[in-house]
Amino acid sequence: SKKKGLSFEEKRARMMEIFFETKDVFQLKDIEKIAPKEKGITSMSVKEILQSLVDDGMVDTDRIGTSNYFWAFPSKALHARKRKLEELESQFAESSQKKEALQKSIEKSKIGREDTAERAALMEELAALRQKKEQLKTEIDKYRECDPDVIEEMRQTNKVAKEAANRWTDNIFSIKSWAKRKFGFEESRIDKGFGIPEDLDYID
Repeated sequence: SKKKGLSFEEKRARMMEIFFETKDVFQLKDIEKIAPKEKGITSMSVKEILQSLVDDGMVDTDRIGTSNYFWAFPSKALHARKRKLEELESQFAESSQKKEALQKSIEKSKIGREDTAERAALMEELAALRQKKEQLKTEIDKYRECDPDVIEEMRQTNKVAKEAANRWTDNIFSIKSWAKRKFGFEESRIDKGFGIPEDLDYID
């Protein structure tokens, strides 16, 4: 089956890992080398992803001489994300209140009255507010993807999985070694009999 590529938000989160893990300053050409190799981000999308993070205030940039430099630190990113979340949640609450007021007006207008132009306008505004509400929810979820706590949790989960995989690999090597000593089996015969790949090795 064809391997599924990373989503836009997954690429953003992985690129933020580059800055958080190294706490270094990079030029675009540096990130274009690191991102595909270490984070699986295609080189063609690096510039677009980086610019989106700059636009959202997650990554800082400055021009020194003829070169642009980029950097981001977890503390600033967390504060920026919190400010953006607070702003979006405020807009969300305001939209919800307005929606509730409009719904009450619509219900009131129904009592003993036929459909009116005013009611149609209110319905149209309500539909627009519902759409805005969904957009705000999507925006809030987008910034949660760049939460340093979430990124750190992903790193720890990957670390545990890697260690578990290497323990099983170690166990397989131990059993193979024991079988060769005990029964004199050739390694290739053991691999073939138990379906063990010839290139089995530890995960770096």
